[in-house]
Amino acid sequence: MTHGVAAPAVLVADGDRPREGGPQRKEVAVAVGVLVRDDGRFLLTSRPEGKVYAGYWEFPGGKVEPGESIEQALRRELVEEIGVTIGAVHPWRVELVDYPHALVRLHFCKVFEWQGELHMHEGQRCAWEALPVQVQPVLPGTVPVLQWFAQERGFSGATHAG
Repeated sequence: MTHGVAAPAVLVADGDRPREGGPQRKEVAVAVGVLVRDDGRFLLTSRPEGKVYAGYWEFPGGKVEPGESIEQALRRELVEEIGVTIGAVHPWRVELVDYPHALVRLHFCKVFEWQGELHMHEGQRCAWEALPVQVQPVLPGTVPVLQWFAQERGFSGATHAG
């Protein structure tokens, strides 16, 4: 019997599809911003045309570049992607998602303060959502976040309409 920290659970997306890069592929670190308004609604954005899972809804963010912290990456990505400068970053949860195209470690951070008007620089759409979310389809890596919100908020219904 071994003791120690259990390996984090891996969320496998589209498990019937082959994995690019095989079993030894490297993890990609991604900083994800969960922007929450005073009324409790949270921001979801659609993935732009030309990207994997185009049209799926997710929380905004992007890859952590070499030498960047999660917070630095999140600040940079949210300016580039949606045109806002964020205040304090509150690290929340980490989820490992095995997509067919990449093995992604998502670092979810809550953000309650930002400056600037939302501007979708990549042609994506945005929606301020509550549970259950109305936009569809939702990216597989986004589903656990909706479940965490449901747990925090004592929400007993379905987290998304799909």
